[in-house]
Amino acid sequence: MTVRIAVITPASADRLAHLHRQRRFLHEIPAPEVEVVRIEAWLDAELPPAPPAVQTVHVPPGPHGMRVGAARNAAARAAMEHDVDLLVFLDVDCLPGSRLLERYVDAARAHPDDLLCGPVTYLESVQRPTTLDDLDALTRPHPVRPLPADGTVVPATDREYDLFWSLSFAVTPATWTRLGGFDEVYEGYGAEDTDLGRRARSLGIGLQWVGGAHAYHQWHPAGSPPWRHLDDILRNGALFADRWGEWPMGGWIDAFVDAGVVEAHDGGYRRVRQSPDQYSIS
Repeated sequence: MTVRIAVITPASADRLAHLHRQRRFLHEIPAPEVEVVRIEAWLDAELPPAPPAVQTVHVPPGPHGMRVGAARNAAARAAMEHDVDLLVFLDVDCLPGSRLLERYVDAARAHPDDLLCGPVTYLESVQRPTTLDDLDALTRPHPVRPLPADGTVVPATDREYDLFWSLSFAVTPATWTRLGGFDEVYEGYGAEDTDLGRRARSLGIGLQWVGGAHAYHQWHPAGSPPWRHLDDILRNGALFADRWGEWPMGGWIDAFVDAGVVEAHDGGYRRVRQSPDQYSIS
């Protein structure tokens, strides 16, 4: 029986090379019993032409930056008009492993009411795979999250819901509808995925770690902490704290405090007024 999957990717001109490689790798995946519906949610102000086989939705930036959560929501609505059986979200800088779709389908059959998350490997700058076959040798999943054996699924503990990362996950349309999608109050960088994980937990929606559903994050310049996203992190962190009673992204907040650019204030955090040359932004 053929399964119809929507693969949803938020896209931007800043990541065109990553997007082209992702398209190619998705095309290489052997999936004889899977019909893939590609939907790219374009985040830039301008909408570029898309390949004929790719449906595009356009969600331009808001006053505070790119609206990634809103873009994923719009793409999911478009996908469900195609009567898909499963929504697979894969960020533009991520490559699918050869069994990512297969393992998400298997997990959805066993756990149709839950969020499904596969392992993620962060590739190094020198690691530029050219074909799907290159990925197995590069597999090195991020150690902070559980790593079930290939073909197995392990339920998350309550504490592990904060490890939900939106760069690669899957969910059935019915569960997505119950979840309500991403909260579109978050704009720019940070907190929208942690918020979704918290909401899933509050609704009693399970989170499952899916062994073998590997994704590979393609390298690009970032920074730790991510200085260029400082104001986004403070704004979105405050929104999250108002709702959930604590700040997300604690490691980055601590790093900003240690660097002297952020200070504790009135139960939260605020930016310290400094001239740009007093600290390095990269």
